[in-house]
Amino acid sequence: MSVQKLKPVPSDIDVAQAANVQPIAEIAGRYGIPAERLEMYGEYKAKVRLEFLRENAGTPKKAKYIDVTAITPTPLGEGKTTTTVGLTQGLGLLGRKAICAIRQPSMGPTFGIKGGAAGGGYSQIVPMADFNLHLTGDIHAVSAAHNLCSTALDARIYHEGRWSDAYFEKLGLRKLNFDPYEVWWRRVLDMNDRTLRKILVGVGGIENGPLRETGFDISVASEVMAILALAKDLRDLRERIGRIVLGLDKTGKQVTTEDLGVAGAMTILLKDALAPNIMQTLEEQLAFVHAGPFANIAHGNSSILADQVGVKVGDYLVTESGFGADMGFEKFVDIKCRASGIYPDAAVLVATVRALKMHGGGPKVVPGKPLAPEYKEENRELLKKGLVNLKAHLGILRRFGVPAVVAINAFPTDTEAEWDLIKEAALD
Repeated sequence: MSVQKLKPVPSDIDVAQAANVQPIAEIAGRYGIPAERLEMYGEYKAKVRLEFLRENAGTPKKAKYIDVTAITPTPLGEGKTTTTVGLTQGLGLLGRKAICAIRQPSMGPTFGIKGGAAGGGYSQIVPMADFNLHLTGDIHAVSAAHNLCSTALDARIYHEGRWSDAYFEKLGLRKLNFDPYEVWWRRVLDMNDRTLRKILVGVGGIENGPLRETGFDISVASEVMAILALAKDLRDLRERIGRIVLGLDKTGKQVTTEDLGVAGAMTILLKDALAPNIMQTLEEQLAFVHAGPFANIAHGNSSILADQVGVKVGDYLVTESGFGADMGFEKFVDIKCRASGIYPDAAVLVATVRALKMHGGGPKVVPGKPLAPEYKEENRELLKKGLVNLKAHLGILRRFGVPAVVAINAFPTDTEAEWDLIKEAALD
């Protein structure tokens, strides 16, 4: 892709809209993924059919596997995705078959103050609107599977309150006897709606079910999303879905989706979502965008299946893990890598002058509010104090035995002297 780079760099959306996006089947073909193994969603996005993995099960890992992580971020983020895409594009310029694999973003934050998650500047995944919005509908499938369970759970509580044990036995069922105060499974939607965090259901009389308190979470916070990212195939997905604990019965025993009888139905709703999505970078590298669990409540990494395809067809697979190395990277190794059997060859630790100054005692960074003067002017003392955070995260990477490179995500307000301090600390 011929990208005309302008100075000053236009806005992210202007860069994305000016991109000469190539047919995704053509991009996939360059990596050895044939068109007949793609499920097309228009011209510029597709899913890789799981048959491709089955047919190439004996193909050994080919790609070097790199994880991009970060120091403890500010609420604004420190640029992991931008670095991930930029590194992928840089490797492409060196003539390597580079691939990136990142999480699919939720629409809630996209429409909120955080904005989209396709990267930034000339390090983006395109088309931007498809990436940030529905993509291929995976998040909607997660929402449907999760909420199917929610409705079945409430229906079960309602009917168990109306009918006798004998009637249930006649139907070939047994009462689950949910403790209404120990139902942990809530509902989800893919929007930021604080008014739905806590709600009452069953309002309006017994016909609408028993009155109880519940609420909504954002869809990507669903346990279903975390499972989707860890599943190796449809059978594995079905088994993991069946082990979800929904709450406790009145004796304190755990009740699962298998007990409720919805695990199979939930799985079939996720059948298509299991296949990894592919898009492209601005410079025509293959980009997997699949699954999006949060790192603070789940494992915070994109799907195993995307990585299993990527390491077979590329020279380098660059992925990212959520939040800092103390959260996303540790979960990447402890959870994702153990489940996939693929371990990183190297890690990139993203650092910014802004974040290190904040960790050195600088004023609070608040999204939507102007940065304090300390972040716009050279302040080596604040930066020096914050370098302990950088060293702590490097220590985490060393403890895992992973070679690490520090990437400084530069901003116009940074100075050479500040960058030199970070370089010295990284090499110390």
